[in-house]
Amino acid sequence: MKGWFLKITLVFFCVHAITNFVFAQKGFISIQKYTGQLFDVFSKVEDSLKKQFLEKKLHWPPSELYIRSFKYDRQLEVWVKNDDKETFKLFKTYRVCMQSGSMGPKRFEGDYQIPEGFYYINEFNPNSNYHLALGLNYPNASDKILSDSLHPGKGIYIHGNCVSTGCIAISDAPIEELYVLTTYVKDNGQNFIPVHVFPVKYNIRKSFEYLAQATKENQTLQKFAITLKDAFDYFEEKKKLPVILINKKGEYIIE
Repeated sequence: MKGWFLKITLVFFCVHAITNFVFAQKGFISIQKYTGQLFDVFSKVEDSLKKQFLEKKLHWPPSELYIRSFKYDRQLEVWVKNDDKETFKLFKTYRVCMQSGSMGPKRFEGDYQIPEGFYYINEFNPNSNYHLALGLNYPNASDKILSDSLHPGKGIYIHGNCVSTGCIAISDAPIEELYVLTTYVKDNGQNFIPVHVFPVKYNIRKSFEYLAQATKENQTLQKFAITLKDAFDYFEEKKKLPVILINKKGEYIIE
């Protein structure tokens, strides 16, 4: 019996070592593909994404990705490029099918606010209760200064399932595409995938007028919205990301 036990143990460790070697060689995307439901998701979505990229004359897979979302307009845009010399090109706009809160940043736990500001994806959750989920690094350095110091809130995601208590909810098919895309660019070396969340799409007159009305009695919100607009305008003009700094007061500085 001891001999059989030793053989089984040896086989287990060999399989484990080979599996780890394969994942190490193939990287993040291989780990994701064989996690939970993702094998079926990748099998279903990859071919469709390749065709969509081909139709739009975009290189597959992209090397870099940028996400920006607009609360009032209920849109989530996905921009892609392949090297630092290129400008970003719009791949797709998804509909935000459910959201909570109002204009303005998130400042404390339980306010149901979708954050506004400049974030990046810091978590890939293939086992989310909301189908699939991509976590945002809320609270960021600015939020830690300006939000409630003890209870700023946490657990902000882009996810499926059309339910929101402060998250950016898109339906299941879009989150599958976005999850696969972000997995590819992370595997290609983009460790910090930027996600910029704006109150409105500033170049849409109706949206801008709504923002002006919603913030007219709150100078702090007005100033915050104008700062975010500077980043929006920079990208609209150049299709490149601005340099964003945070001062000691927690304010964003757009350079």
